[in-house]
Amino acid sequence: MSRIRLGVNIDHVATIRNARGENYPSPLRAALIAQKTGADSITIHLREDRRHIKDSDLKIIMANLKIPLNLEIAATQEMQRIALKNKPPYICIVPERRKEITTEGGLNLNYRKNFLKKLIFNLKKNNSRVSLFIEPSLKDIKTAKQLNADCVEIHTGRLCNLINLGKKYKKEIVRIKKAAHLGNKIGLEVHAGHGLTYRSAKILSSVKGIKEFNIGHFLIGESIFEGLNKTIRKFRKIISR
Repeated sequence: MSRIRLGVNIDHVATIRNARGENYPSPLRAALIAQKTGADSITIHLREDRRHIKDSDLKIIMANLKIPLNLEIAATQEMQRIALKNKPPYICIVPERRKEITTEGGLNLNYRKNFLKKLIFNLKKNNSRVSLFIEPSLKDIKTAKQLNADCVEIHTGRLCNLINLGKKYKKEIVRIKKAAHLGNKIGLEVHAGHGLTYRSAKILSSVKGIKEFNIGHFLIGESIFEGLNKTIRKFRKIISR
C-alpha cells in the first residue's frame, strides 16, 4: 500500500505568538522544523479575522518552504484574490464562521455553488491543487467531483470525538470508508483531517484510499511536552503502513 502523506498544520504556533503580540514563537521556524523532520506539506489557515496566521506569515513561509504549502481559505472574494496572488501549490477550501473556535464541519457545497465552481476553476487555472473540506457524505463526494475539485479532505471531527470519549465509532469509520472508496473510484484524491490524535490517526490509517492526513492542534499541543521533532516523527511512524 502507498505511504500516507503527513501535512503539519502550524496555525497554533501563531495562536501562541499572537496571545502576547510578540514575534515569537515563529510559524516559519515551526514550518522549517516540520519540513526537516519529515512533513510532506505545511498547512496554514488564513482566516478572515487573522486570529492566528497573518498575511505576512503566508508570504514568508511561501518564500522559504521547499515542500508544498497547503493554504486553507474560505470561499470569499478576498481569499480568492490572496490565493491567486500568492499561488500556493495546494489550496483547501473550508467553511468559516467568525464566532467558531475551530472549523465545525464540512462545506455546504450547495451554498453559492456557482461562485464555488468558479473559484475552483480560477485556482486550478493558477496551478494550485484544490481540495474541498467535506463531511464523509457520498452526496458531497459526488458534488465535489461535479465542481471539478482535485481532492476532498474528509472532516474527521465526529470520529475523533467519539474515540476521545470512549464511545462506539464503528458507524463513523464505515461512513469514512465508503466516502474514501467512492472518492477514489470517481477520480478524487482523498485526504483526512480535524481533531486527529495519536490514537485516532492510528485507527484511521487502516482505511484504504486515504492519501494524506492533515494534523495540527494535537500535534502542536504535544510538541510543548515532547518537542516538535519527536511529535512529528511519532505521527509519521503511526500513519506509515
